[in-house]
Amino acid sequence: MKLALVGATGMVGNIMLKLLEERNFPFSKLLLVASKRSVGKIIKYKKEQINIIEIEKAFEEKPTIAIFSAGSNVSKEWAPKFAAIGCTVIDNSSAWRMDENIKLIVPEINASELNTNDKIIANPNCSTIQMVLALKTLQKNYGIKRLVISTYQSVTGTGVAAVKQMKNERNGIQGEMAYPHPIDLNCIPHGGEFHKNGYTSEEIKLVRETNKIFGTKDIKITATVVRIPVLGGHSEAVNVELKKEFDITQIKKEIGETSGVIIQDDVENNNYPMPITAHNNDDVFVGRIRRDNTVEYGLDLWIVADNLRKGAATNAIQIAEYLYYNQLI
Repeated sequence: MKLALVGATGMVGNIMLKLLEERNFPFSKLLLVASKRSVGKIIKYKKEQINIIEIEKAFEEKPTIAIFSAGSNVSKEWAPKFAAIGCTVIDNSSAWRMDENIKLIVPEINASELNTNDKIIANPNCSTIQMVLALKTLQKNYGIKRLVISTYQSVTGTGVAAVKQMKNERNGIQGEMAYPHPIDLNCIPHGGEFHKNGYTSEEIKLVRETNKIFGTKDIKITATVVRIPVLGGHSEAVNVELKKEFDITQIKKEIGETSGVIIQDDVENNNYPMPITAHNNDDVFVGRIRRDNTVEYGLDLWIVADNLRKGAATNAIQIAEYLYYNQLI
């Protein structure tokens, strides 16, 4: 089985390579794809030295699976072409997420929806993935009426240029700006492009993707996305209004039993989720779990995860594993 990784030299691509090795994903040949300026460079994978190739060459190889992490434009152009030759595409961009004919998958929640006819599969936005996984059992057991979300997102979610901007500012170096303002020692309430309604594209993703993954249109959601000078992961303060009464001890137990979720909620010992401790982990960490007494069935959560791993690379690899081990490719 041939596996193509499109966007192999990017931040998410680098993490995917590490995960493929860590998880020992089975394939006979690994095709590493990047932009034309990277073609010919060599990347080490296990004991192999693999040459970077352009996407046209990977297409000619007819891979069984192609994981795309090269931006929406590349995905829109090439994902249908790969799918047309029988390749299953797992796409990490926003290109296909809200297409009604494309499934938006978090394996622990809805991988069972997949079948052999799904040739393009969308990987959700990083902030959505960690949140819906933490909320999975709440939606199932109580029903979610409304969410008020505030995210505090790592510069790694923007990309290499944003990381470089922060490091330059920290070291007093003048350089190119990925953001319209300084990011070090600052918070920027601006994720993506602003829409006419005042929300940003990153905020709208949280609204739309959450409902799609849970298979509903009924959850009322409002969100504010903030970029902060952090590398380790995204953090989210999520206020949840449920549809029926709950016991807070039982809620903690149920969230903690969710696959891929770890409870860190020992405030007496200052144990709660933080990006610095979530970094390089595949799990979603949940803490500060408490009742919100301002509404009838209210709950507050603090959710943290490494946005490059579970928020992107890990989720994509898990989809590929599900397809392989369930003989859907």
